[in-house]
Amino acid sequence: MKLNNALDKRALMYSAALTWLDSPMPGVARRMLEREGGEMASRATTLVRYEAGSSFSAHSHDLGEEFMVLEGVFSDESGDYGEGMYVRNPPGSSHRPFTRKGCEIFVKLRQFSPDDSNVVRVDTQTSAWLPTAIEGQWVMPLYRRDGSDPEYVSLLKWSPGVQLKGHDHQGGEEVFVLKGSFGDEQGLYPQGTWLRNPAGSSHQPYSPNGCVLYIKTGHLPQQRQEL
Repeated sequence: MKLNNALDKRALMYSAALTWLDSPMPGVARRMLEREGGEMASRATTLVRYEAGSSFSAHSHDLGEEFMVLEGVFSDESGDYGEGMYVRNPPGSSHRPFTRKGCEIFVKLRQFSPDDSNVVRVDTQTSAWLPTAIEGQWVMPLYRRDGSDPEYVSLLKWSPGVQLKGHDHQGGEEVFVLKGSFGDEQGLYPQGTWLRNPAGSSHQPYSPNGCVLYIKTGHLPQQRQEL
């Protein structure tokens, strides 16, 4: 299956408008945002909903797994992860997920560098928001990887009426709107929107009513310059 798999192209999905599709496991459904590959080995960005008492069979992540709990409590052998938990399970990790009362997660699969062995657990409900140089903007760092395969993950919080200066993203940008809405020259993006801007893209974002955003930058392939 191929869905928004061209990483050098802009991609936009309003998840609230998507149909929940049943997974192979009873009680587990998905809204697919990005996908390349089959059921067992695909690069994917997905919303996953677990009904109360449901589980997924034991499986491994050869190229890692990253997720954020949007609602409820997600569990596996390593513990319980409530709303707002940000988790990175490195390449080679494995688990058997389940939930007691139901949950919904935003999850990214097979998108790590093979040598990224970092295990990350951040409770965004209790972690501090840090002020930035922009009035009305706060950041909560979640993960940083420098070097030849850079990746920077954070939450951004904007007050109502924030207007940023135009800027570009040499390594691309990926956004999931957790709360509120934001906009730019190409539209307005309400809660649940997933947006990927390719490397070299630029925009001037703003937020009419305030918002909280999951942001990933630096991770998309650089576009070649024409000679």
